[in-house]
Amino acid sequence: MRVSKLLAGKGRDVATISKERSVRDALALLKERGIGALVVTGAKPPLVGIFSERDAVRALATSGESALEEKVADLMTKDVVVCTEATQLTELMTMMTERRIRHVPVVEDAKLVGLISIGDVVKARLEELENDKKDLLDYVSGR
Repeated sequence: MRVSKLLAGKGRDVATISKERSVRDALALLKERGIGALVVTGAKPPLVGIFSERDAVRALATSGESALEEKVADLMTKDVVVCTEATQLTELMTMMTERRIRHVPVVEDAKLVGLISIGDVVKARLEELENDKKDLLDYVSGR
């Protein structure tokens, strides 16, 4: 399965935040949307970073409550791993596992077209396995 098929099922909506906004604003948006990461936008398209719950926890553990007033740009992950719609799900799974990342922006022609989470990957893989199981049971039972 390719990322494009996964996006077709889950949608292409991506929550973004400006790098100039505060960590407090970012956390409010994460809570409001019920998500774990925001793509950070800035002068350089399509993105300049990603801000996740993990980034927030690290900042709070290091700086305490004062981290809430810092800019997203100061705490975001700047070295963002991206994929394309042509990326295979197995390749994405390997990349996410090896690099220990939970969110991967999807970029096509220098445009942000989606965001894939580890939960999206697991769900898609489980659906693939269920379909394979059904096909095998149908084959064995002669249906």
